[in-house]
Amino acid sequence: MTGTTQHEVSLEPPGRSGGFRAWLLHGQPSRKAEGPYAAEAPAHNQHAWWQVMCLTGVDYFSSLGYAPGIAALAAGALSPLATVALVVVTLFGALPVYRRVAAESPHGQGSIAMLERLLPRWWGKLLVLALLGFAATDFIITITLSAADATAHALENPYMPAALHGQQVVVTLVLIAALGAVFLKGFTEAITIAVGLVAVYLALNVIVAVVSLQHVFAHWSLVTDWTHVLTTEHSSPMVMIGLALLVFPKLALGMSGFETGVAVMPLIKSKTMDERLRGTRKLLTTAAITMSVFLIVTSFASTVLIPAKAFQSGGQANGRAMAYLAHLYLGNGFGTVYDVSTIAILWFAGASAMAGLLNLVPRYLPRYGMAPHWTSAVRPLVLVFTLISFGITLIFRANVDAQGGAYATGVLVLMLSAAVAVTITVRRRRAKKATILFGIISLIFAYTTFDNMLERPEGIRIASFFIIAIIGTSLISRATRSTELRVTEMSFDDLAVRLIEDESRCGVIRIIANEPDDRDRKEYVEKEQEQRANHHLDPDEPVLFLEVTVGDASDFEGAIKVTGENRHGYHILRVEASTIANAIAAVLLQIRDMTGKRPHVYFDWAEGNPVMAMLRYLVFGGGDIAPLTREVLRQAEPDPAIRPQVHAS
Repeated sequence: MTGTTQHEVSLEPPGRSGGFRAWLLHGQPSRKAEGPYAAEAPAHNQHAWWQVMCLTGVDYFSSLGYAPGIAALAAGALSPLATVALVVVTLFGALPVYRRVAAESPHGQGSIAMLERLLPRWWGKLLVLALLGFAATDFIITITLSAADATAHALENPYMPAALHGQQVVVTLVLIAALGAVFLKGFTEAITIAVGLVAVYLALNVIVAVVSLQHVFAHWSLVTDWTHVLTTEHSSPMVMIGLALLVFPKLALGMSGFETGVAVMPLIKSKTMDERLRGTRKLLTTAAITMSVFLIVTSFASTVLIPAKAFQSGGQANGRAMAYLAHLYLGNGFGTVYDVSTIAILWFAGASAMAGLLNLVPRYLPRYGMAPHWTSAVRPLVLVFTLISFGITLIFRANVDAQGGAYATGVLVLMLSAAVAVTITVRRRRAKKATILFGIISLIFAYTTFDNMLERPEGIRIASFFIIAIIGTSLISRATRSTELRVTEMSFDDLAVRLIEDESRCGVIRIIANEPDDRDRKEYVEKEQEQRANHHLDPDEPVLFLEVTVGDASDFEGAIKVTGENRHGYHILRVEASTIANAIAAVLLQIRDMTGKRPHVYFDWAEGNPVMAMLRYLVFGGGDIAPLTREVLRQAEPDPAIRPQVHAS
């Protein structure tokens, strides 16, 4: 036996049968606990920052397909001014926030992990669950809204068969099912496809934008008519600016993509974290500036050139303003090419969102013990997310406008959480100017978020559904998994090893579980006398004391270290863990493996209501230790003949 030993407890699930179950759970990783950034992209899967930007861009840039139409519906003739306000918030609000988020989370954890670190214990985890609800709203609605908008572009195309007209829901469901099928088959590398889609899509938008602006300049009376509408409806430029600021929250869809931009940081080719951070900042800045230019140009052109009634529900420009202009000025042939490109990138925006969900959920919920083990496999999650997307599509009848509020809610809450996390971080570092700056940005995002919620409450209703569902299922899962071993790695210091070896040489290994209090000589003398009397132990038979103190009871699993101590003439093993019973069970199993002997552990029965004891166990890591330790051992070691023996009196 070496002076210090270390043992990794196996948390592998039992062997799986073949057939459908094996296919469904293919690729399920080890049940070993993972940190928030355990899974890094291998070096050969990393790419230049501009290529990774395209992966984010399939979500971010694809909103050009519907953002001008949503802006026109929300702001009318003020749409270009409201878009300028949106761009200012993007470049001087969202961009600085997420550049700082990238610096604080270089492994791609994002703002959720920042808040998890800032708020300890259960409060941090409950906040993460709530934010996961908003993130799920963002990503799921991205899938359904993008598919619905792709359907709108397809059905408005003049070459589309007449039989499909009016079948928005059916076509949208088919697109979502196809997306799910891609991931069920195995979706591993998206960047090459994303680069092609983004390059073609942006090039086509440049053509449409340039031609539209040429038409505007050739028919300047259109601009005169637009400005006449503005001056007729509004008394002064200040009123226009004020109203534009009031309505710009409704245009928040144009700010999507920042959270994803941080999440894909590990995919950026780099040798150091500083190089990765520089690449991420280039990615975020380039994407934001590119999108800002497109938003201003497309909003201006669509507002001036497209009749207001065409933006209304059922109108030819509803959800497809740039496609309308492409068909109008470049003909149905080019317009069809634009439609195909738009449909492809909108559909692939759903792929980006699905990939985000598949990355986000396993990163947190299994680590918290708040999801079944199958959620660490890709295919079951794909089925769940696809079915949820079906439900959302049916509820909203594949209507782009109806889903805009829910999408904006998810996007804005994540941005608000990022701004708040950055503000708290810089304040703790006593950076006064930065605290004021990011505090102002947080207030802007708070206004934008709550204004959106008041104007479009369906977003918060959908988000509330996801939050309640995630918290409810998470707590149930945590309760049902509470008696797992929950130890990923165990180590012993030199003295602990010697104490265990000495106890083993004396015969039967007997361990008294003690809840440490004053830890004076009287405590240990009384505890030893009580246990020897209750369990009829020989007075000369040596015993070890085992003491577990609870650290963060909200942690589900983790590594523990066993330290030895000689105190008042007694030999003591000490452990800090998230739960007492699970730690005792893990130590007993490891002692058995180290010595080849079956240890015996001795407890007192706890007094009090067993229901309250179980709640104390689930929330605070304590409870009725004896039966809980026995149950953990029973699940971890199915053979009673070699299972450590639990005694209680």
